[in-house]
Amino acid sequence: MPTTASVPETTAPEPVTDTVSVRSDSARSQVTTGSHRFTPREILLLVVLCASQFLVALDFSVLNVALPVLGPDLGLGEAGLQWAVTAFALPTGSFLLLFGRLGDKLGRRRTFLTGLALFTGASVLAALAPNAPLFLAGRALQGLGAAALVPTGMALITTSFAEGPKRTKALSINGSLMALGFTVGMVVGGILTDTLGWRSTMGLLGVGGVLVLLAAPRLLTESRGQRTRLDVPGALAVTGGLFGIVYGLSTAAEEGFSRPDVLVAIVAGLLLLGVFVRVEARSAEPLLPLWMLRRPSVAFGNLAGLATVSMMTAVVFLMTLYLQDLLGVSALVSGLVFGVQGLASVAGGALAPRIARRIGAPRTLALGLLGQGVLTAALLGLGTESGLWLVVVAISLASGLHLVAVVTYGVTATSGLDDADQGRATSLVTSAMQLGLALGIPLLSALSVGWAGVLRDGGTPAADATLGGIKLGLAADTLVLLAIGTLVALTLGRRRSR
Repeated sequence: MPTTASVPETTAPEPVTDTVSVRSDSARSQVTTGSHRFTPREILLLVVLCASQFLVALDFSVLNVALPVLGPDLGLGEAGLQWAVTAFALPTGSFLLLFGRLGDKLGRRRTFLTGLALFTGASVLAALAPNAPLFLAGRALQGLGAAALVPTGMALITTSFAEGPKRTKALSINGSLMALGFTVGMVVGGILTDTLGWRSTMGLLGVGGVLVLLAAPRLLTESRGQRTRLDVPGALAVTGGLFGIVYGLSTAAEEGFSRPDVLVAIVAGLLLLGVFVRVEARSAEPLLPLWMLRRPSVAFGNLAGLATVSMMTAVVFLMTLYLQDLLGVSALVSGLVFGVQGLASVAGGALAPRIARRIGAPRTLALGLLGQGVLTAALLGLGTESGLWLVVVAISLASGLHLVAVVTYGVTATSGLDDADQGRATSLVTSAMQLGLALGIPLLSALSVGWAGVLRDGGTPAADATLGGIKLGLAADTLVLLAIGTLVALTLGRRRSR
């Protein structure tokens, strides 16, 4: 019986060994004792690190329901309202790799605390902003702080808990709380906006940031990777490339793909990412060593993460349209449906490490993807007048398996790597998640809305046309999950945990 959820090392070239890597006492204890139980200090450390990730996840959704109130208050028109969300998502998605590398160089604890302080201060600025420019500046600074928090926070988890059961359990808790944070954000955002006003949503993030900032310095142990020069050309190329793609897709989700700046941004982003690959291939000290991507566990693990996150967010969006536009249910009922989904996500995150210990992280990852795909396919049975309970059951079970995939893709994609490379590895993991959040909804919503328009133009009744568009989006969602799940099973499924 395997005792860890790790992936054996491949024959890829080893990283430079002239590194400084300071592991915490908890990691050393795990290596020597092999205990599956967290010590009291490890529990406190995990609470602090997971709380920071929870706050970032909360920030992705807590403001959504407040937008109709926020816009008139700050003088943001309908066209500019999307920037309340986009201003946060842009720097978060664009600077992840850069800050992950800076954490490796300058110290992950230092970078984490700097990002946390910036996130907290920016939340206060957004809460108190008297006008739109200052509010959007606060949101952008929140995103910049989150870009430093997420990769260094995950790197501190992977370096504080040695590879094996403890790390798997820590990552599962973190993944569950991030998923729960997104769901809780929608519920809490509505309650706070209705009772205390939209500014209280930003104030909540500021208070949470202060609490974490008070506890973190005493618990975090400094760790860093290689002491090398920063790959400036690579950093500029990847940051610009991710910025272009995230901007293009975020704008397309609101305005469609017909706007010239959307297409220009996406094409420019892809070209810059191509430049980044060429720069990294020639750099003596690359931001992201290409040998890392040649490791099957890293490459296919992150591909799986991109698939599960993008397809889960897309199916939630499609089901929101279905419930409200076709079944006519209230916003409260829709919220309850997705509240059940959040609870199922937590359950999936709790089960993931147990399954991974039995069959290995790669096989568990494939199981999560394939199960999520099958349950998404079940939604193809929805009708125009009934289907509420099918949505509740299918999307909840799919979310549980989605969390199984989320937890094990992080474990898979960071296994077998030295502590010196954990910052870059976890930056890749979080970049896959952020790109998934940006990719899924605009791509499948454009597909769904476009096909519904074709059906309506062909004389199909409006309700049937809308359902037809939703079902095409669900079919595409299913095919992506089943294809990537099968690919992971074939490439990594034979790799059992040690």
